Amino acid sequence: MTTPVCTSANTTQFTAYVRTKGPTLLRTARSLTPNPSDAEDLLQTALTKTYLAWDRIDDHRAVDGYVRRTLVNTRTSQWRKRKVDEFSTDEVPEPAATGAPDITEQQAQRDALLRAVGRLPPRQRAMVVLRYYEDMSEVQTAEALGVSVGTVKSAVSRALCKLRDDPELELCVA
Repeated sequence: MTTPVCTSANTTQFTAYVRTKGPTLLRTARSLTPNPSDAEDLLQTALTKTYLAWDRIDDHRAVDGYVRRTLVNTRTSQWRKRKVDEFSTDEVPEPAATGAPDITEQQAQRDALLRAVGRLPPRQRAMVVLRYYEDMSEVQTAEALGVSVGTVKSAVSRALCKLRDDPELELCVA
């Protein structure tokens, strides 16, 4: 089998094609695979195959279809080659208790907390964010906001009381 030789003119045509159609082809690749990195690899593989076949493509107006077909065929080949770790059994195994917290529940709690912090008055919100999200000391928070340390202590204390009494956050603790 001989390796195809691409001329300088063909390389220029191919480069221009990739620059023009690259973003559209990447969207197509992303629709074929959920991982953006895998989509980029898939597109790169398809473009490599297209480059090697560039001289054999008679109608360059049909290159889009050729590349899309190559994307689909390459993805199908990858899918078929994947290792399957599923085995049929008579009994459904119970998942082992990992003790790790539920990620969905953690995200729901973070969202509820952010909404509750957003309901605080602006000054209290700023102090809570600087103290607990930015991990500043009371002195650093006071300096950043141009207030006394006592003001920070009392405002943060009132804000924490409001957060403890927030009905939306009570559901998260239970």
